[in-house]
Amino acid sequence: MRTSSKLLALLIFVGCGGSKPPAPEPVTVDPTPAPTEEEATEPTQGIAEGEPAPAAPEPPPVTPVMTLEDVGFATPESVLYDDVEDVYLISNINGGPSAKDKNGFISKVSPDGTVVALKWIDGSAKATPLSAPKGMALANGLLYVADIDTVRLFDRKTGKAKGSIALKGATFANDVAAGPDGTVYVSDSGIKIDDSGVTPTKTDAVWMINKKKKATVLARGEELGKPNGLFATDQGVWVVTFGTGELYLLDAKGARSEEQKVAGALDGLYVSGDDIWVSSWETSSVERGTAGSEFSTMQGDLPAPADFGVDTKRNLLLVPLFNDNKVVAYSL
Repeated sequence: MRTSSKLLALLIFVGCGGSKPPAPEPVTVDPTPAPTEEEATEPTQGIAEGEPAPAAPEPPPVTPVMTLEDVGFATPESVLYDDVEDVYLISNINGGPSAKDKNGFISKVSPDGTVVALKWIDGSAKATPLSAPKGMALANGLLYVADIDTVRLFDRKTGKAKGSIALKGATFANDVAAGPDGTVYVSDSGIKIDDSGVTPTKTDAVWMINKKKKATVLARGEELGKPNGLFATDQGVWVVTFGTGELYLLDAKGARSEEQKVAGALDGLYVSGDDIWVSSWETSSVERGTAGSEFSTMQGDLPAPADFGVDTKRNLLLVPLFNDNKVVAYSL
């Protein structure tokens, strides 16, 4: 079944998950000398003295360079760019986010917008069970997919099922991130979503999976704020939260640092050097900043922006719009 509009509204308000960004334009210095005090006080030619100067024109709206809609997406939650195969993988919940209905699917799309296979991995097939796929990551030759209380494994080239890893006690596996050493991290937002609404389950956690496919808890507790988006670096794993709108870093022992409030209902997360990008359902935008700084809008007018991806070859921001069944791409 499709998620009801009432349920999606609750999801938004109750709080449940490239290449290096372009360098700033160089600063140029105008060699023209500054005006004298008399010149500065003279009225501008064409404007009557005492009248306010006309307001600067509004900048033109940024339009996407590509929009994928009406192609069969069903509640797209995550976009992942596979830089080896040069394709986009898009997870589709296709029903209730907590429903074990075995009808979720993963789409494969080429960078020119061609849908290579709408159901490249079909959750309704006996060989590839998948109910409510959300975050994804590539590591160790495999595609890792979060699926409620389990991480499903697939061959990154063929999509063939390669087993699963149970997250004992988890209720809402949300995002997945692969670290430089091959360790895979998974967030559990600690909720259940059904027709009655959003129910906290108090299982908030960040899990880690080693190369032997053993899952252990890195950090657990309601103070994690319903963790959602993850991004793993040499420093540790960065986390954004849907419940509290926070950004923080977890070290190898699960200790938090670099904690700060960013915006409400955070979902996607991407880190490139010092730059940090996050998507927010509250502000309908992707925000950009650095640890400890104030974030500013990088791209707005994005209703329910979920777990976005970055095409590092073409410098594109790929945002799945959860409620609109489409993916939009913007040039960075």
